[in-house]
Order: sequence, then C-alpha cells, then structure tokens
Amino acid sequence: MPATSDWIPIASASDCPPGTSIERVVDGRVVALANVAGVWHALDGLCPHQGGPLGTGQLCGTVLTCPWHGWQFDVVSGRHRLSPTVHQQVYEVRQRDGELFVRWPTVATLPPSDVAEQRGPIA
Repeated sequence: MPATSDWIPIASASDCPPGTSIERVVDGRVVALANVAGVWHALDGLCPHQGGPLGTGQLCGTVLTCPWHGWQFDVVSGRHRLSPTVHQQVYEVRQRDGELFVRWPTVATLPPSDVAEQRGPIA
C-alpha cells in the first residue's frame, strides 16, 4: 500500500464480517463500509434520498439497501439500482495487517461544492 497521507484507517477487518456493512466517519463524513465475500467496498454513507444511514442497511450480494426507504445501491460502482443518474461516491479500500484503510480524496480532488465547504464560502 502506498505510504501517502490520503490512506485513512477506517476499521478493523473483524468489524465487518462477510455479508455485512457498517458505518464509520472519516474526516467528518459518513462512510458505508461493506464486505462482499471478503472484498471490502466503501461509499458515501448518506443516502441521497433523505440522508438515511446506508452503512446500517441490509447487504445482499453487492446491493446495499438503505434502511429508511429502501433505496438500493451497488457497493462496487455506487450506482442506484433503478436510476442510472443517481450514484454515491465510492472509495478504494485496502487491508493491511488486519486493518482497513480507505483512500480519501484530498481537497484538490473533491467536487467544487465540497471544496467550498472545506475552504469556506467563495467570495
């Protein structure tokens, strides 16, 4: 794994057994971490419908269902199951020595609206 500052520890591998998902906070943002048959996936953990906690939802294969209103997302691509224009940000996950790390974007790689949040209002 590259020794760069953008790899952030997110959980122990034992925290998320195969077939489950959990919720974690990274840099003030909610992240859903899912284990699909020993392969970890991470995506934006707030459902775009009404902010439901995706990480506490039901994982079935690669599909994560929001516990609030049933919106479903593929944890590999972040895409909504029914609407191709709706998708969640996905993050790369690595395991090292039983710990999971998520590759977190730097301010320079965040979308413009997120950059404004990080730096304050644009004048």
